[in-house]
Amino acid sequence: MADKTTLVKCLVWDLDNTIWDGTLLEDANVEPFPGILDTLVELDSRGILHSVSSKNDHDLAWKRLEELGLAEYFVHPRIGWGRKSDAVREIAERLNFAEKTIAFIDDQPAERAEVTYGAPDVRCYPAEQATSLTGLPEFSPATVTVDSRRRREMYQAGARRDAEKETFNGPDEDFLRSLDLVMTIKRADEEDLSRVEELTLRTSQMNATGVHYSDATLRALLADPDHEVLTVTLTDRFGPHGAVGVLLLERHPQLWHLKLLATSCRVVSFGAGSVILNWLIDQAARAGAHLAADFRRTERNRMMDIAYRFAGFADDACACLAALEASAGEGVQRLHLVADRREAPSTMRLLAPELASGSGEKTSEGGGNTSDTGEKAPVG
Repeated sequence: MADKTTLVKCLVWDLDNTIWDGTLLEDANVEPFPGILDTLVELDSRGILHSVSSKNDHDLAWKRLEELGLAEYFVHPRIGWGRKSDAVREIAERLNFAEKTIAFIDDQPAERAEVTYGAPDVRCYPAEQATSLTGLPEFSPATVTVDSRRRREMYQAGARRDAEKETFNGPDEDFLRSLDLVMTIKRADEEDLSRVEELTLRTSQMNATGVHYSDATLRALLADPDHEVLTVTLTDRFGPHGAVGVLLLERHPQLWHLKLLATSCRVVSFGAGSVILNWLIDQAARAGAHLAADFRRTERNRMMDIAYRFAGFADDACACLAALEASAGEGVQRLHLVADRREAPSTMRLLAPELASGSGEKTSEGGGNTSDTGEKAPVG
């Protein structure tokens, strides 16, 4: 059984005698149990996704969910006759969530036992707990952000995006260009802090250190002129992806220290991490600074390790690292890079501040290529 303090990201529901009272194949007019809709709505408002794993006729079950006005709350449902543990693992894989962040609710002890055996990190709950889940700590995030409240809509937009990609004929880069992606990097303000804290807490696959930064710590960094707290958002023609990245940067005269880079797993396929790193490297190069990046290997962040190495970070020794504290923390490596100029991204438009200018007030469009005025050329 997973640690109960780990927040649930997705609750997978059984249908018969769990969502509704009765068995659909015996009664086509089954009705939800009292309080079920309230639970769905409340958890949805907290940013917790809902899905389905039910042994049922798919078309009949989905039709009934639509008739009851419940279908819109479920993402990547699995309705059929296979093992529920397989369905739960497929849902986790489709969402790119760790199984320890998935919960499963079912009225049948045998089904819960089967899921526990096949997916031991998934937390299981009996159906009679359905209306009390909102009071449990694992379903109660400390903060609920704008992005949390619209998380379901963002994942549903992602499903439509994925469906279009399956029918797109051409290279992946051409598909990305067709999305009209716009990435915005900005300095965090007070309103952004809860989104930044949430990203450091929820993101594990694309988190360079696995460190959670509290609201108090982030506020102190915002007030420190030597630190930059930067947020990254992404939009495309399907809608906003929301806050998808955070950077914590400390600037020394000849060295920029990237203490944390975390990006949402939802935007890995768009190359968001590479775009962010190339922008930062280009800014450091323009300022004549080297870059150091903290990295602590975890069970899930191998992709972030690859992103750093692909960008050029290495374990090289350099005299510039003497500017940093001797201890980086247990298990933390200090990666180093001699910054060089980087090209603008070719698959998205980038709006970002001019860190290299010192004032940081100007926001430019594009990537690495600049005109004589210092403004970056727009990239289509």
